[in-house]
Amino acid sequence: MPSTSVDHSAAPAAPATAAARRRANPWLTLYAVAFGLFMVQLDGSVVAIANPEIGRELHASSAQLQWVTNAYLLALAATLILGGKLGDRFGRRTFYLAGVAGFALSSVAIGLSGSITGVVAFRALQGVFGGLLMPNTLGLLRAVFPPRKFGMAVGIWAMVSAVSTALGPIVGGLLVEHVDWESVFYINLPIGVLACAFSAFVLPQSKNATGRDRFDVTGVVLLALGLLSVVFGVVKGETWDWTSAGTWAAIGVGLLLLLLFGRHETRVPHPLLPMRLFRSRDLTIGTVITALNFFVMLGVIFFVMLYLQNVRGLTPVQAGVRTLPLSLASLVASPLGAALTARFGARFCMPLGMLLQAAACFALLTWSGDSSYATMWPPFVALGLGVGMVLSASSDAIVGNAPVRDGGVAGGLQATTLQIGGALGTSVLVSVISARVGSTLRTELTGAGVPDGLAGKLAGAKDAVAMGVAPVSPDMPGTLRAAVAEGSGRAFMNGVHASAVVTGVLCLLGAALAAAGMRGGARAEEA
Repeated sequence: MPSTSVDHSAAPAAPATAAARRRANPWLTLYAVAFGLFMVQLDGSVVAIANPEIGRELHASSAQLQWVTNAYLLALAATLILGGKLGDRFGRRTFYLAGVAGFALSSVAIGLSGSITGVVAFRALQGVFGGLLMPNTLGLLRAVFPPRKFGMAVGIWAMVSAVSTALGPIVGGLLVEHVDWESVFYINLPIGVLACAFSAFVLPQSKNATGRDRFDVTGVVLLALGLLSVVFGVVKGETWDWTSAGTWAAIGVGLLLLLLFGRHETRVPHPLLPMRLFRSRDLTIGTVITALNFFVMLGVIFFVMLYLQNVRGLTPVQAGVRTLPLSLASLVASPLGAALTARFGARFCMPLGMLLQAAACFALLTWSGDSSYATMWPPFVALGLGVGMVLSASSDAIVGNAPVRDGGVAGGLQATTLQIGGALGTSVLVSVISARVGSTLRTELTGAGVPDGLAGKLAGAKDAVAMGVAPVSPDMPGTLRAAVAEGSGRAFMNGVHASAVVTGVLCLLGAALAAAGMRGGARAEEA
């Protein structure tokens, strides 16, 4: 049976053993992978802030601007499990360092590209290197931490992930406002240099002992094409319309390829993604809850930022500061969730986190176009607590229930479901908001005092209103402009409330699934 081992050099026995003990320090390994994780997660949220400025300076259309995000997301989704498998087989340290270095250098290339085509191309390359980096962070932790301490390590890993994501709007806003949009990519270079320098010294070279097995090329192709097709259909669903033939064709082809991938994996001796992993009920449910967790978090943050910036008129920095309670709550929740998981099991911690998120979503129903901050911060706290706790528990359920030899693959599985859940959250909730705005905009405009004929014409601007932008023009009289802004704000809030109900119900369903399906007590491996 293959096992995870730490490579030793050809030096004399005693010094080699001492060096291995020094280099395989679990906590130094955790600090090392935190650098790379922080870089990738921060990049994902600062780019969202920079997109409008990228569009203005590079004269990009809205469709081109979408590909700044979509190219990265597609490349990342297609390579995450492959990156974990490569690390498991050939060396997790090697592929983690390659991912960090490549991610930092491709970030610099984005800033130097000077064209929207170059930005999109290098964003795709950045996604490929992110796919090498992300799964091997968890694979390295799984290889060096004993089971009784792995949960706490995952809690700190989750804390770094949540805090860096939440800090993105503040960092991105400061850089875009006071430097330029290129700086949001250049910032990855010093982080990457520090990560490589520190990691090269402290990380162990953990990998599976069997390195001569045939590589599953067919599985790689089927999985990559299947994930590409599904994620492409998801991210284009909002612009193509969710009922369009193109959307469902892309998703349907992707699902068919993934089914073929699953069948293929059961028939090869050395599969890319061993289907035996899903014999663990906790791992399977943890995968579902991970996708749901990021569906809620990224979807809610997306429309909250639209509300704060477009409806309330805040700058990106001001909006980021308003969401600091979410960051601080995540900072507390991730290690707390790990401690609770270690003490009571994921069956307790995961439903608790989903219930906190449900409470946050339903609290959004009290928001209006002029809500005070006292109404805003409690949902941020509940959302941060819930997301952090679920991230710790679900990561432990996925990676902690996989054999050590499959740690990188399990990390890739976790990261893949996380990315797909986030893509679904943004796309689906934008569609929910758009549909609700479209059905209520005319009524809200006339209710605010806009003449019925003009309200009918302005109802065609539902796409702008769904982004929180009122269809006003400078030549409108002041009273009419105020009425249009008021009616548009009400319609947008109708969409926000509909999205809050959808996410709240999904959180309740996730809590029920975790409570009913997860095992109680310790993992079988620990028992």
